[in-house]
Amino acid sequence: MNRRGFLKTTGAAGLVFAFHIPFASAQTADAPEVNAWVVVKPDDTIVIRIARSEMGQGTLTGLAQLVAEELDADWSRVTTEYPTPGQSLARNRVWGSFSTGGSRGMRESHEYVRKGGAAARTMLVQAAAAEWKVLASECVAAASVITHTPTGRKTSYGKVAVAAGKLAPPAAAGIVLKDPKDWKLAGKRLARLDTVSKTNGSQIYGMDLTMPGMLNAAIKDCPVFGGKVKSFDAAAIEKRPGIMKVLQIGDSAVVVVADTWWRARSALEALPIVWDEGPNAKLSSADIAATLKAGLDATDAVVGNQNGDARAAIAASVRKVEAVYSYPYQNHATMETMNATARWTPERCEVWTPTQNGEAALAAAAEAAGLPPAKCEVYKLHLGGGFGRRGAVHDWVRQAVEIAKAMPGTPVKLIWSREEDMLHGRYHPVTQCKMTAGLDAKGEITGLHMRISGQSILASVSPQSIKDGKDPVVFQGLNAPGPEASIGYTFANLLVDHAMRNPPVPAGFWRGVNLNQNAVYLECFIDEIAHATRQDPLALRRKLMANSPKHLAVLNAVAELAGWGKKPAKGVFRGLSQTMGFGSYVAACAEVSVSKDGKLKIHRIVAATDCGHAVNPQQIEYQVEGSFSYGLSAALFGECTLKNGRMEQDNFSTYPVMTMADMPKVETIVMPSGGFWGGVGEPTIAVAAPAVLNAIFAATGKRVRDLPLKNHSLKA
Repeated sequence: MNRRGFLKTTGAAGLVFAFHIPFASAQTADAPEVNAWVVVKPDDTIVIRIARSEMGQGTLTGLAQLVAEELDADWSRVTTEYPTPGQSLARNRVWGSFSTGGSRGMRESHEYVRKGGAAARTMLVQAAAAEWKVLASECVAAASVITHTPTGRKTSYGKVAVAAGKLAPPAAAGIVLKDPKDWKLAGKRLARLDTVSKTNGSQIYGMDLTMPGMLNAAIKDCPVFGGKVKSFDAAAIEKRPGIMKVLQIGDSAVVVVADTWWRARSALEALPIVWDEGPNAKLSSADIAATLKAGLDATDAVVGNQNGDARAAIAASVRKVEAVYSYPYQNHATMETMNATARWTPERCEVWTPTQNGEAALAAAAEAAGLPPAKCEVYKLHLGGGFGRRGAVHDWVRQAVEIAKAMPGTPVKLIWSREEDMLHGRYHPVTQCKMTAGLDAKGEITGLHMRISGQSILASVSPQSIKDGKDPVVFQGLNAPGPEASIGYTFANLLVDHAMRNPPVPAGFWRGVNLNQNAVYLECFIDEIAHATRQDPLALRRKLMANSPKHLAVLNAVAELAGWGKKPAKGVFRGLSQTMGFGSYVAACAEVSVSKDGKLKIHRIVAATDCGHAVNPQQIEYQVEGSFSYGLSAALFGECTLKNGRMEQDNFSTYPVMTMADMPKVETIVMPSGGFWGGVGEPTIAVAAPAVLNAIFAATGKRVRDLPLKNHSLKA
């Protein structure tokens, strides 16, 4: 594959990957490889190779469980490692997709990784049988031990691994996977494989990386979106201790390279830079809001979902209910800022970086290096947070390689400061939404029109994915019935459309993506209709969900555990929400109180998740809790505002996040119904905010239609 073809296949959004799954084996220098997924060492240690990224969500452990299940491995002997995208490319992409986003790490790779484990088990058993000169069908494997049933002879995986790796692998099409009801490792509450290294300090993140002769780089990009460097005075700082180089990267950034990062950063702060702020120098959040508001009634909208004639039904209705909601820009705010270490020579480029997509990082490195992908490599490290920021766009990798090109043969570690990270993110898109419902004389909904006006993520990160002016990702949670992000409610007449408006602020995939705001818009408006028609919010939802049993099941589960219909403690009020996204069905019930002076207390959230198959229920519970922390941070505090073409929030002092004191008690119901594979890391984020907002209305009678809550007074 040439560089152009590789970039086209793996770059930008990394949305589509085509590959086959050969289980070819090879012998590595340090240990025998049974196949691409499984390495067994002589001491019976089993190394399972995981191509997806670990960023706290547990994918590494979950995928290892699936491989180990089919391998019939001794879990206490299992460890993991990342293969590199360069190795995968050289082996015809044997590990498939390296992309970890959209809650797809498990659900899009479960089948072929399980087959990898099953193939390795078959080969190990065959090797043992050949050594004993018996039929493989007479042998069984369990906990990394192979037993010849008629004689009771036993051997371990480590003793036959070399021989197994030399055997022809079984055809993937002929491999039969275990029925989930027979799982012994998968589906169990196993401890994570990365916990010890993260708690004893041995886990190396990108910012921890050191190597001989390494230099450090700090960068400052033009703070105004679309601006450029006009000039800078390198002479003012280049004689400072430790300063090695001052250079411009691209049109808009200046870099200082020094022996330590702090010296580089301090010199950069003292460097006189003149910016050409460009055409967006006066742009403000108010300007963007006005543009989006105009889109609410524009005629250029693209339809995402419709049935019947919603406009006509609403026009003929006895009564109309209407509300306008909005959702702000938000930053990923990962605890570990963007960073990469790069070493470049005219013959080879290597990059060490935390990334959600090793192949996209390799594509970015190759393009910046001016070398074919075969002469480049990316070594993936655990991520100190991803949330989508380290997935589709690898701007920091490109920068690191460009810096390294200026210093051939020298490894250079680029670290973005917190301010740089906040001012140059790929932000959760800004949108507004007009909700309009028509009601008949009995208060029944005759038609619903949902008009979204705002930014397209795909237009920002993958414009080629826009077809006929439509970004399908905009309609998450609002699609027609199906396996991905369906609406759940049945309306006789429905219209969901989008007026695309793209300000010059770069948008990106932010954990939960568009499901977040769409759940707020729809779930809060359903509550508005329930209040307007004097219906119980749960009863109305149940009525609208008659044709959506899985949506209804998770909603009923949270209502039952929360005690909906029973009076809560004095001063405590409840709110509901549900959605379907990333292949999973989720619901939540929040309990809140609001004091006389307007102080909000979120006491409890009950959550239910049906993800089809639950690989590690304990980890699902942790993911739900973590997603509520992230989702409630957004609902309570998360807002990035634009003034004079630049973001105003540049650190946690101006972009606060949830603290332990803010967190409610979370009770999670894991209720896998089987038959499908859904995601876990992102869906439940979306139900946190609307459940809380609906509970706030129940407590105060105040309807909050734009976030974050910090901008609103809840005083009686």
